[in-house]
Amino acid sequence: MTATQSERVTAAVMIIGDEILSGRTQDTNLSAIAKYLATYGVDLCEARVVPDVEQEIIDAVNALRTKYDYVITTGGIGPTHDDITADSIAKAFGVTAPEHPEIMAMLRERWGEPNAARRRMAHVPEGGSLVKNPVQGPPGFQKENVFVLAGVPAIMRGMLEDVGPRLKTGAVVLSKTVRVTGTGEGVIAAPLEAVAKAHPDMSLCSYPFFSPPDVYGANLVLRGRDAAELDAAVGELMAALAEAGANNIELVANPA
Repeated sequence: MTATQSERVTAAVMIIGDEILSGRTQDTNLSAIAKYLATYGVDLCEARVVPDVEQEIIDAVNALRTKYDYVITTGGIGPTHDDITADSIAKAFGVTAPEHPEIMAMLRERWGEPNAARRRMAHVPEGGSLVKNPVQGPPGFQKENVFVLAGVPAIMRGMLEDVGPRLKTGAVVLSKTVRVTGTGEGVIAAPLEAVAKAHPDMSLCSYPFFSPPDVYGANLVLRGRDAAELDAAVGELMAALAEAGANNIELVANPA
């Protein structure tokens, strides 16, 4: 499905797991999801990290699914006692989460008759559809505008490939980077603010850098959906920077 260029498609990410909040596990899924959604023109607008607590998951998913077009959750769909995501999502929608026959068949093929812990991985809210897992283990699922994916990064990325084709897509955001070397943000700030105010539909951000002993400056990243406006804003910014006395101004290729 494709949205019109003026229609913004939005999403939120909900990262579930005590291990993230404790600092024991470093999350990498947020970055991967943001980059993946961007290729479909979907704006990631919010991210939350919630503990393995049923009511916290219910409250967060209900808040996010009514605010954004899509919600993607990661974590909490394994076999251990703290894997409560599927049942919590079901309660958020006011339905039960019975064992899905297709997942049960997968489990039986691999382990024979699964024990109670493994059967937990077959819980899918009523009315949910499966999200393919091409890597390892059982699939995730979709319930209306909520996609529930694994927390293991490699498995999560595999599942994302089945999410993308289901999304309503928007116009892809374009970006260009102006690099200024040998000038601090104190000089850059006013020109950048002026161009940002002149183009309210665009995003203009400054990312300073410093390499010892004395190389410093900033990458100024401009993002927008209108190619002509983006080019115009880049020209205006480079001219304004030069007028403000900035040094070594160049348009550079965006990092991969």
